Amino acid sequence: MLSKRIIACLDVRDGHVVKGVNFEGLREAGDPGALARRYNAEGIDEVVILDVTATAETRQARANTIRAVAGELFIPLAVGGGVRSEADAEAAIGAGADKVSLNTAALERPGLIEALARRYGSQAVVVAVDAKREGARFAVYARSGRATTGRDAVEWAREAAARGAGEILLTSIDRDGTRRGFDCELTAAVSAAVNVPVIASGGAGSFDHFVEVFTAGRADAALAASVFHFAEHGVAALKAHLAKRGIPVRL
Repeated sequence: MLSKRIIACLDVRDGHVVKGVNFEGLREAGDPGALARRYNAEGIDEVVILDVTATAETRQARANTIRAVAGELFIPLAVGGGVRSEADAEAAIGAGADKVSLNTAALERPGLIEALARRYGSQAVVVAVDAKREGARFAVYARSGRATTGRDAVEWAREAAARGAGEILLTSIDRDGTRRGFDCELTAAVSAAVNVPVIASGGAGSFDHFVEVFTAGRADAALAASVFHFAEHGVAALKAHLAKRGIPVRL
């Protein structure tokens, strides 16, 4: 069985790491380079940078942040937020990213998934799906959770994988920043629908939340932000907790 991955997310605004609740009320959480250095030393498996103000930042400012983080890491780095074209992806990878994450651009132009998969390989293309419960279904939202799309999360994840996405980064908007646990029903539904790894995001607050999402949620990886940023939970301790419960992790 493949090892489950623990991923730290750096939500970046104006060059600083921030964190909010339900995609709102952002507060500063530290310097991206310093946090990346700490996570690399602690044994995190991957880091994701999500630029939450990419539309307002210049490409050069974004590239500087990527270079600062990549220079501290010896593990995979994914970059998302504002990747709207092949040129944006080329700039991110040129600055040190191993993968790019598409969200709104993929919804608006699904062919971009295929173009990037052809150019860089599916392993370098992540499609981020931000989902919110609406009755009995999970609805996809775009533009940092502000715009409804009319799409169903399970169906969109299936289409994204078919178009060449190598991973699905699945965020529950309802659980984001709440620390009430991952939405295991959402994660399991998407995991059952696609044949690529699913990264669960939104709601991590305790070690057992990770156990739940790797078992009931069927996730291949779990991403968290604030529980790591504010040094409330150590990566090594989390991995030891998972290993004791029979969940394979890289120690």
